[in-house]
Amino acid sequence: MTGTFRVLLEMDVPPTHAAEFEAAWAEVARSVAANPANLCQALMRSSDHPGRYHMLTDWTDETAFRSFERSAEHVGHRARLAPYRSGVAMTTMHIVAQLPAHPDGTHRRTG
Repeated sequence: MTGTFRVLLEMDVPPTHAAEFEAAWAEVARSVAANPANLCQALMRSSDHPGRYHMLTDWTDETAFRSFERSAEHVGHRARLAPYRSGVAMTTMHIVAQLPAHPDGTHRRTG
């Protein structure tokens, strides 16, 4: 299968280490961004579960992601984030369709 490949990680981080984790993630993210197959990344903190983070990355395709996932570089990234996490889950998916927020590509203003 070809096309954009999305990876969503869910990670639990003790609230006392949130700032350190966010700084470590930013450091790792800069390195990941240098990979030509990486399209974008986002770090999100749950509003429902304190200490739960979601990390989203988009890749050019699954083959490129899997190659990165097995690389020594990524082993180092996981080691850099390991001290902060108490649990992690990964979901992978192929984007089937994606639409802009508004048909003309502009953002709607609320409020």
